[in-house]
Amino acid sequence: MKKLYILLVLLLGMTQMTPVRAAEADSVRISLMTCSPGSEIYALFGHTAIRVEVPSRKIDWVYNYGMFSFNTPHFIYRFVKGETDYELGVTRYPYFEGSYAMRGSSVYQQTLNLTISEKQKLRRLLEENYLPKNRVYRYNFFYDNCTTRARDVIERCIEGKVVYSEGKEGLSFRDIVHQYTKGHEWDELGIDMCLGSEADKPIDARKQMFAPFYLLEAAKKATIVVGDSVRPLILHEKKVVDVEPEDVREGFPLSPMVCVFILIGITCFVGWLQFKTRKIIWIWDLLLFGVQGLAGCVITFLVFFSTHPTVGSNWLILLLNPIPLIYLPVMVYRAIKGKKDYYHTINIVCLTSFMMIMPFIQQKFNVTVLPLALCLLICSANHVLLYYRQNNK
Repeated sequence: MKKLYILLVLLLGMTQMTPVRAAEADSVRISLMTCSPGSEIYALFGHTAIRVEVPSRKIDWVYNYGMFSFNTPHFIYRFVKGETDYELGVTRYPYFEGSYAMRGSSVYQQTLNLTISEKQKLRRLLEENYLPKNRVYRYNFFYDNCTTRARDVIERCIEGKVVYSEGKEGLSFRDIVHQYTKGHEWDELGIDMCLGSEADKPIDARKQMFAPFYLLEAAKKATIVVGDSVRPLILHEKKVVDVEPEDVREGFPLSPMVCVFILIGITCFVGWLQFKTRKIIWIWDLLLFGVQGLAGCVITFLVFFSTHPTVGSNWLILLLNPIPLIYLPVMVYRAIKGKKDYYHTINIVCLTSFMMIMPFIQQKFNVTVLPLALCLLICSANHVLLYYRQNNK
């Protein structure tokens, strides 16, 4: 009799627990969080995270696939080579909200329209991803970043298929990058110098979602299709952090274009001095061609050794490569001795050819590239003209 009583109590407890657990699962809210861009180069494109709320347990966590540390050994080298490791981090929502509010970035919340089983699966996937053995991943700016990771894990939990509307036609990776680097000309120049022709090919809607706000817009119109049933991916959305963007931090006061034209002016002035004194000012060659060669080392490394996508097809290597740096000692020696240097004649031909074929190369070059090539051409032309003037008196 006693055993029967205990069994009845246990069965009664289970029947009472089931509605409680169902109610708790139904109250769980999972949202896609999109953060506005910041002023630092790594924050120019915004950010994406996933918020998990379980009110009955006072759980309010944010899962963030964008955690990294500048203190990682050889961080810059690994980043350039394409071997940067990011990881999934978890923070309490109030801390997440406060950090973005302090830096002047608004945050948008899109609550996902998931079933109870889909919510459970998504929570399980996030917890599995956060295990020490799983949380670190090889970051890829265009194809595997904090935004694409969030999208992919959400899609994995859904029992049907997520259908997105078509993206903006004709957009390329570089086009989207330029949208977010507007007003940050030096950052835009640096990124443009690294990206090759592959970054200028039109990309589809899914690839456009590497940018957080492109995913936000795609999620707004997305639907979940399960057999004949269709439901919207987003249940509702709101702006949970509404702040004024912080003032853009003042950087170098001159734009890249202004600096290049100043460089052209100095090159012309140096050429005039050389004609007047009938001597090569080799220190200017050391500076100008040295910088060209150093920039060429970076471009060459990216083209041949980096695993980053879109950098291996960079036609800018025709202009910026290590050859001037390697040849620089010979160039300076011949300039000091007043000897003829065929390098400058060859350089004039190469630079002229590069400027002529630029319009036909399937790559969008930064606006500073043409005047920079012209500056190098003027410098080499000064050498050739001065030599013939000295030897045809």
